[in-house]
Amino acid sequence: MKLSIVATLYQSAQYLEEFYRRAGASASLLVDDDYEIVLVNDGSPDNSLELAVHLCESDPHVVVVDLSRNFGHHKAMMTGMEHARGEHIFLIDSDLEEEPEWLSTFSEQMARERCDVVYGVQEQRKGGVFERLSGQWFYRFFEALTGISLPENVVTARLMTRRYVVALLRHGEREVFMAGLWHITGFDQRPQTIKKHSTSETTYTLRRKMSLLVNSVTSFSNAPLIGIFYIGVTISLFAGTYTAYLLTHWLFLAKPLSGWTSVMASIWLLGGLVISFIGVVGIYLSKIFSETKRRPYTIVRQVYGKQDN
Repeated sequence: MKLSIVATLYQSAQYLEEFYRRAGASASLLVDDDYEIVLVNDGSPDNSLELAVHLCESDPHVVVVDLSRNFGHHKAMMTGMEHARGEHIFLIDSDLEEEPEWLSTFSEQMARERCDVVYGVQEQRKGGVFERLSGQWFYRFFEALTGISLPENVVTARLMTRRYVVALLRHGEREVFMAGLWHITGFDQRPQTIKKHSTSETTYTLRRKMSLLVNSVTSFSNAPLIGIFYIGVTISLFAGTYTAYLLTHWLFLAKPLSGWTSVMASIWLLGGLVISFIGVVGIYLSKIFSETKRRPYTIVRQVYGKQDN
């Protein structure tokens, strides 16, 4: 099979039929009839699964992978790529914010530049001021802590060769951060500037963005643990210096020092630092705990459609 189009479904019912029609038309122009559309239902609460199964029954090009519950966008994408059989895999969101027609221009660039991946990059990040600034600071903060410079404002849409996807799927961690995995897998990756549309409100709330930041940094760097060590050494040096000052004052001046407020402030400061440090260590321990159990990052309930190897 020449081409697999992979997309995840979560509250996608209102977009699904148009996405299927446009994706199928784009694939037909490129590879004629030798393609498949793999739809991964990530525990969608609407009737996305029913619509997808109906498409599967009427069109043999469609394959539906139904997950047992909602596992998250990144894990669902990895599962979709595991079920893709094409020589080239086009990964894209199904909400039509990314155009299925990009497949043609991505394919032209891949053939022209002979690369393994062509991925979409927004010229300007969509959304309001907060969304644009938070996205900007995310990449800056991630690079500062991990030393890994990720391409900014990337979108899900990307065309990949089979050998790249095989290498990507070798990453076996349970905590999946796709932008990092895409980058560290390597190979020849080329960007293409696109304009992403806005068809719905983002499901990435501030809480989810913070969770993603913590997960991405702790998955790709031990910098927070090293930072804790150096902060602890610095505090110890300050404490030692201040202790020497107090002893000198007591020995030679014999005058009690006032400073109840400063003492209490120091206690609260150090107490907060200790608790936060224990929390950072706890995050890393929880990741070790999760990885050592080797649980599957998704569970497939059923696959609808033809999946012959």
